[in-house]
Amino acid sequence: MATFTPTVPGQKATAGQGGGGGSAPPRRGGGGDSNRGSGGGSSNYGERLRRARLGLACGLTPILMLFVSFTSAYVVRKGLPTLDATTNQYVHDWLPVNLPWTLLIVNSLVLILSSLTMELARRDITRQAALAPAARIPGVSLGRERHFPWLSITTVLGVAFLVGQWMAWRALADRGFYVANTPSSSFVYLLTGMHAIHLAGGVIALLAAGAIALLHRPLDNRRIVVDVTAWYWHFMALLWIYVFALLALVR
Repeated sequence: MATFTPTVPGQKATAGQGGGGGSAPPRRGGGGDSNRGSGGGSSNYGERLRRARLGLACGLTPILMLFVSFTSAYVVRKGLPTLDATTNQYVHDWLPVNLPWTLLIVNSLVLILSSLTMELARRDITRQAALAPAARIPGVSLGRERHFPWLSITTVLGVAFLVGQWMAWRALADRGFYVANTPSSSFVYLLTGMHAIHLAGGVIALLAAGAIALLHRPLDNRRIVVDVTAWYWHFMALLWIYVFALLALVR
């Protein structure tokens, strides 16, 4: 009886792969290292944002500890008597400071409003980053979007707060309370002055974020700068509320 033996396809290709005569098909991507680097700057955005936030947290920790130490010294010094050289007796030299409460309340409202506008700026650039991939699709048009200048408004409000703090210090001087007048007035200038210095650093960060936007830097870089600046600004607003409450309750 005749038998039929089918041919086995692919034997030649198999032999070519085992020997030196065949050529292996090219691999796409160039291996794992190329795949990690093919995404450009946007592929590692999440890692860069985490590192930036971690650096911010490390920077805010000494500021927080500084004001905690100021609070401890403020409370202890308030109840600590001092020795009067003329009478050779211990006396309490802590005098209540007549603070310009109306001006301080207005300054507080300005800073809280600036924290709100800073958050709107952070959400606005997050929305831009979310719509950026769709805008790059051929044939897709998102229309002309008008972005409100939340970052500029925050900068103006931050400068207004600093000007308001300077006016508050002038009001204290007009009422006879100077830096080296009494221990209580010294602590008022110390707490409000140190907060103003750190807030001025936040204003500089806002100006840097605005300059990056004007220079049309990559969107991911602008988003990281605005995000870190926003969290720093929120921290400064909460810190001022804490200082304001401390001055109001411990007098």
